[in-house]
Amino acid sequence: MEHDLPGDIMTEDAKTARFGFRIVDEDQKAGMVLGVFRSVASRYDFMNDAMSFGIHRRWKDAMMDWLVPQNGQHLLDVAGGTGDIAFRFLERAPSASAVVLDMTVPMLEEGRKRAEAKSLANRLDWVCGDAMRLPFGDNVFDTCTISFGIRNVTRPQDALAEAYRVLSFGGRLMVLEFSQISNDMMQNIYDFYSFNVIPPMGQAITGDRDSYRYLVESIRMFPDQDNFAEMIRAAGFDHVKYRNLSMGIACLHSGWKL
Repeated sequence: MEHDLPGDIMTEDAKTARFGFRIVDEDQKAGMVLGVFRSVASRYDFMNDAMSFGIHRRWKDAMMDWLVPQNGQHLLDVAGGTGDIAFRFLERAPSASAVVLDMTVPMLEEGRKRAEAKSLANRLDWVCGDAMRLPFGDNVFDTCTISFGIRNVTRPQDALAEAYRVLSFGGRLMVLEFSQISNDMMQNIYDFYSFNVIPPMGQAITGDRDSYRYLVESIRMFPDQDNFAEMIRAAGFDHVKYRNLSMGIACLHSGWKL
């Protein structure tokens, strides 16, 4: 199965955006994404394990290995959902603190229910907010992470600019996102699995096929590794690098505010 991959998420018309393979009015996308995550929130973590065979946990651990959380750091996890990244960060840095920001209240509520949230309550805050308009001052955080969330933002470049704004000098951005496999045969196998297995699995586990069809489409429409690295540089970050995970199924991007 082949699909055209644009160099950017946005279409040429600034008033429209992509919702998977569809082009929608820009002001509609956020509500549509909210609908997706409200629908799957209660089974989101279980579905992540099922469709990735648990490999997403290794990717998130690899993120922490490269990030190297330090005691005393203040983390902002944008589109942090149910808290996976924040929990890992705080477990590795016992005197660090974190804010999980997400625009979907049911996802935050699911995160608060987790055992990790209860044990880390004094170092962890949950905030409902928009990645494109972060409700924080300038130069507040030491680290900003976005894990499997940037492709769902209506204007990803605005979210990257906001991440730059709220980071302090010397702060670091790290983004974990699905990406592109360089081997055509492996990409075709992955496409077959994604389009023919994941939506039916979503129906069986969450009762929602369409949301997982959107998630698969959004992955295919996301910029490749080099193009997304350029977007991070355009937001002002220096020393931008990336590391492929599982042959490029996922990718870690790193940048510094210097």
